[in-house]
Amino acid sequence: MQFRGLAVLVLVLGFGVATASMAQELTVLSVEPNTLTARIHDVIRVTFDRPVSRGSVGAASFWAFGRWSGTVAGTYEFSDDDRIVTLRPVSPFSSGETVMVILSHDLRGEDGAPLRSAGYSWQFWTRTRTVPLNFVQIDSLSTRSVPTESTRSYGGIATDLNNDGYLDVTIVNEDTADLRVFLNRADGTGLLNDFLEPPFPVNDRASPSEPADFNHDGNADICVVNINTRSVSILLGRGDGTFGPQQEILVGNTPRGVAVLDADGDGDVDIVNTNSGGSNLSLLLNNGAGVFGAPTYFEGGGSGEWALAAADMNNDGILDLVSGARAGGSVCVVRGNGNGSFTPLTPRAGVGSVWMLVCGDVDGDGDADVATANSVSNTGAILLNDGAGGLAAPQPYACDPFPLATDLGDVNGDGRLDWLLSSFNGDFRLLTNDGDGSFTFNREFDAPSAASCGLLLDLDNDHDLDIALIDEIADVLILMQNSYSTPPGDLNCDGRVNNFDIDPFVMALADPAAYVLEFPDCDLLNADANDDGVVNNFDIDEFVALLAGG
Repeated sequence: MQFRGLAVLVLVLGFGVATASMAQELTVLSVEPNTLTARIHDVIRVTFDRPVSRGSVGAASFWAFGRWSGTVAGTYEFSDDDRIVTLRPVSPFSSGETVMVILSHDLRGEDGAPLRSAGYSWQFWTRTRTVPLNFVQIDSLSTRSVPTESTRSYGGIATDLNNDGYLDVTIVNEDTADLRVFLNRADGTGLLNDFLEPPFPVNDRASPSEPADFNHDGNADICVVNINTRSVSILLGRGDGTFGPQQEILVGNTPRGVAVLDADGDGDVDIVNTNSGGSNLSLLLNNGAGVFGAPTYFEGGGSGEWALAAADMNNDGILDLVSGARAGGSVCVVRGNGNGSFTPLTPRAGVGSVWMLVCGDVDGDGDADVATANSVSNTGAILLNDGAGGLAAPQPYACDPFPLATDLGDVNGDGRLDWLLSSFNGDFRLLTNDGDGSFTFNREFDAPSAASCGLLLDLDNDHDLDIALIDEIADVLILMQNSYSTPPGDLNCDGRVNNFDIDPFVMALADPAAYVLEFPDCDLLNADANDDGVVNNFDIDEFVALLAGG
């Protein structure tokens, strides 16, 4: 009996040790890329504190979505005794876009330990090539079916809807309550086809929108806020540029802003919107198939919450919300708790009448900052983040009357996010980043009637950012191409032909595939120095001549 009791004690103690081991969480030690200058062919790599169960890794538990390029399709690789998991994309990202990576709490260690219940998520940006700013208008497209019918083109997204590797533009229209999709011609010109008919219905006074893959089918979807019907519409993409019928969910009073993120750690993209009339926010949870439940409401930290964006403001691997309160003139970081709940931090007052905001690291310190457009205040503002979600006093910038849209992107390829503001009673204003979070006015783009929105995007796949300008009174989409051709022989794409191009030239001749991976923002045909359409040894003499002339 004594031996039997001892055996039982040993079993109990052993079970206790195993239970303690099981209770310890799988932990993320590092992620990459996590910068403003990821290469478009980069892999996504996560290092964990222990071996990962390969069976727990899949398209719903470890995945990524490029805001412009769409869902990242790829293969998974395991290294360092399965402590490192790599997602290797089969297609490049779009240059100058932000990418959201989502790890679900369904990931497991080989020992059975789960990832924390909040999951893990982060964002990074892809780099653009260095170019002088030389914008040329290449087209102006109407959003109207009938010339006299106002659509009131309020805004848009620039996501690849048909998975051909080129960015399409979807315009959201307030008056006609629909989406109009302009598919890219996919020929490198940057031109778009006329919009698809018939348009895709949403509801009255459709306004802000965000892309995502809500049902994990690899096709880009879209959610849209409908102001007058107090609702959010979710339309699932079919992968050919068209959408299925909307799912419409009633939310709060006068919804205005919208953001997408995994709010509860389950690996699915959820939706949050602001309700300016109710001074609160709504959370719509996704069931994983792109079907959303009834809203739950929570405080956004201000008065008359209007603008909204998602970013990790305190670098804890959980995306937070940033809310702009138009009535209160403040911006508030609303910390994500990872369980579908949020906690407002102390709001930063004195910003102005915030209409829209976006997040991005404008001072290069690794933390997401905030750029706002402040409507009747007639300013834009930059609010720097201290890394813990604390926002510094706003730095105001004058602009044309009634700015209502703001966007960030590296238009000149210097590794810094530049700033585009759109003003309803004025034009589109581009400011370039000085490197420390301050900006310098560069130029204005004239609006025919009312500048409502500007999109920074690579329309022609030449690895620099073009601009799509939307006018909500003239109902036109204006395409401004960042027109610059890399000179022959410029193999590192710095705009010059010199000795720094020698090694890349040798690589292009000897191993073209390695060159493309090493210089993804460049064109292999830059090595075609004799301009015969082929890169081979016959280009050597011409390349030497280009060096001598440079």
